[in-house]
Amino acid sequence: MSAAPDRQGMLRAARFALHVITVALAVVTTIRATSAGVPLLPALLAAGAFLAWYALGAVYAQGRAARWWLYALTLIWGGMLVLSAEYVWLSFPLLLLAGHLLRAGWSAVYAAVVLAAAILAPLLHDAPFTFAHIAGPLLGGGFALAVSLGYDALLRDAAERERLIDSLVRAHEETAALQDELARTQHEAGAERERTRLARDLHDTIAQELSSVSLLARSGDAERLPQIDALAQHSLVELRRIVAALAPADLDDTALAGALGRMLDALAAETGIRTSLSVDERMPPLRTPVEVMFLRIAQSALANVRQHAGAGAVQVSLATVGERVRLTVADDGRGFDPQGLPEQSRSYGLVAMRSRLRELGGELEIDSIPGTGTTLRAEVTA
Repeated sequence: MSAAPDRQGMLRAARFALHVITVALAVVTTIRATSAGVPLLPALLAAGAFLAWYALGAVYAQGRAARWWLYALTLIWGGMLVLSAEYVWLSFPLLLLAGHLLRAGWSAVYAAVVLAAAILAPLLHDAPFTFAHIAGPLLGGGFALAVSLGYDALLRDAAERERLIDSLVRAHEETAALQDELARTQHEAGAERERTRLARDLHDTIAQELSSVSLLARSGDAERLPQIDALAQHSLVELRRIVAALAPADLDDTALAGALGRMLDALAAETGIRTSLSVDERMPPLRTPVEVMFLRIAQSALANVRQHAGAGAVQVSLATVGERVRLTVADDGRGFDPQGLPEQSRSYGLVAMRSRLRELGGELEIDSIPGTGTTLRAEVTA
């Protein structure tokens, strides 16, 4: 993004330097010409015409018009040489202009003409012709033309770099736009697949089993009640499985701590169990999957406290342990033997917790002895 300002700055600096050189040489050569015997008025008119035409072109001349402006400026300079040989020094800004305005081949032809005029100008005024009259214009003019051509090449390189940078920026923006579009498409496709899966699961499990329950209930046969209850329980398990795959609404607008606090308030209001919540002040912001996982585990653990623990108090805490975050749920209930649970309870309770933690690289630890309460710890990297 800085290439364009740099190039514009280089152009302004070069033009300013050329203007200063041109004005200075015009003033110095005019003074030398009048000192050599040229009347003051013709010298001033010649220098004024040269500088006026130069200023006009510096402001307005562009493209092909700039080349014709240079040719006209050269003709004015040729008339000044007829007036005095001192004006040969103005060949230097002319050659600097040629390197910038003319193509390489034409600039060489132009330089040859200008240098020839500068070398032969002393002969028009019967001045002694020395080696300096040849070497001075050739060396100085050649150097001026080379500097101009080299500087122009640098400007073209800067313009090319600017073009390449702009092209890269546009390509990057287009790539970012394509990635955003791809992400939106993938998100929409994923959402559509999830809706299809959810609809299929609901149809193949809950809807079918509720239809069966409805049919059995209409029969009015009391012997069907155990079958109805079994179907209802199975539907409840399936519904919990489907809901567990969805993000909880509790975390949509509030933090995990707020959701845990509401759950504990509800537990205390409904059961009379004393509850407390502790959250480490150093707790870092958690990823959404981690918050969802902790909330699910807390829901399951508190449901067990409500239904099985017979507890008088329960404590929930969120704390940082090094680079990991730990959720602890501790109650003073009757406790249990984790290894002695029925297979079905392990499948739908603790196994589900461990499965959620395993997906995020976490661990579950349970300390419980019959009669001493239960402490559950879920730990995962923040």
